[in-house]
Amino acid sequence: MSDGANTGYLSVSELRDEVASGRIDTVLLAIADMQGRLQGKRLSARYFLDEVLHHGSEGCNYLLAVDVDMNTVAGYAMSSWERGYGDFVMKPDLTTLRRVPWQEGTALLMADLAWENGGDVPPSPRQILRRQLARLSERGLTAYVGTELEFCVYEDTYEQAWQRGYRDMSPANLYNVDYSLLGTARIEPLLRRIRRDMEGAGLYVESAKGECNLGQHEIAFRYAEALRTCDNHAIYKNGAKEIAAQEGKSITFMAKPNEREGNSCHIHISLRSLDGDPVMAGPGPYGLSQLGAHFIAGQQACLRELTLLYAPNINSYKRYMPGSFAPTAIKWGVDNRTCALRLVGHGLSLRIENRVPGGDVNPYLAVAGLVAAGLHGIDNELPLEDAFEGNAYDSGAETVPHTLRDALPLFEGSKLAREAFGEDVVEHYANNARVELAAFDAAVTDWEMFRGFERM
Repeated sequence: MSDGANTGYLSVSELRDEVASGRIDTVLLAIADMQGRLQGKRLSARYFLDEVLHHGSEGCNYLLAVDVDMNTVAGYAMSSWERGYGDFVMKPDLTTLRRVPWQEGTALLMADLAWENGGDVPPSPRQILRRQLARLSERGLTAYVGTELEFCVYEDTYEQAWQRGYRDMSPANLYNVDYSLLGTARIEPLLRRIRRDMEGAGLYVESAKGECNLGQHEIAFRYAEALRTCDNHAIYKNGAKEIAAQEGKSITFMAKPNEREGNSCHIHISLRSLDGDPVMAGPGPYGLSQLGAHFIAGQQACLRELTLLYAPNINSYKRYMPGSFAPTAIKWGVDNRTCALRLVGHGLSLRIENRVPGGDVNPYLAVAGLVAAGLHGIDNELPLEDAFEGNAYDSGAETVPHTLRDALPLFEGSKLAREAFGEDVVEHYANNARVELAAFDAAVTDWEMFRGFERM
């Protein structure tokens, strides 16, 4: 189904016309892996229309059982040397078919994963989110989501950054450009190209602004239905890196690229009825409905045990410093940026913002966590404590886990996670965390070398 000729989305018939005219010759079939990265195949457009459109395409199931470096690792039940590293099927989701303006003659669409016998692949991030959205739908609800990704821009290419060991790089801005029109103008050609190309790929761009770290910026996109937002998030993140590379620059979304401010990914979520009516606003305290209050109470109650979904990497946890605008205290407040959960908007636009995720988050897993936590609050009619006023960093409240090592047992031991996502999903992503911890524990860091090479 097409969203219209000017939005970037394509129907199959429109794709056929584009292929026949020679304007499109390549179709990217993409899945989201455990890290939220796009993986898949570049297909001949003719082959896609003749074969893959109807039958899907195969991919090695190790795509959901490797580390960031694409190394095969042990501990995954669904994929291993013992199981032979067979295939799963990438089934095209035709509602996501769109143009890719930054790649000549190219279209892209997302795929869902299935086994050869037709069954779903539960650890697939897109399937995990679909399951939670189905649970919402059973209760007559749907989720709308917006993600706010920050990134740092460098004048170095990705290859130069790699060869330098990511040291002595040149940030695109040399001072804090938060809200600065002068500072953002320095790299407006790059920002404008990203915005225009994302519009051409079907995303609704709202704005761009500078941020606090050197070379740090944010491009904001309009909220949408949860699955569409997560697809757009993954496509934008991949596309922005490709565009930066074409311009001889590099972009990082990692949560904490240096000792200054980290890259956040605040996630806004609200609920509507299946007819599209907002349901979180109401006559209760803070302008909330009873359902809205329960939904927020669930977020607060489950935040620690689901932090692994919001902060999946070693580096994720280095954002959480008092006074840094990254949250530490598990409190909620009305337009209070010191809290992990911030109520924003008014009336029909009322929504909750989770400030825990960083730019390295897998959006599918994070939003699935938000939905599961909210349903826990709704189903158990959890009471909502009073909104926190003041500086939550000094509140003495319970905090987010300090490290991935702290977050792992909370997730593994979570009854909610096992009930909501399934035993196989919890074990799969717990193993992913264990793999990352083992790799980090075995690494010798620059910090150790500078501290110990001569002086120890």
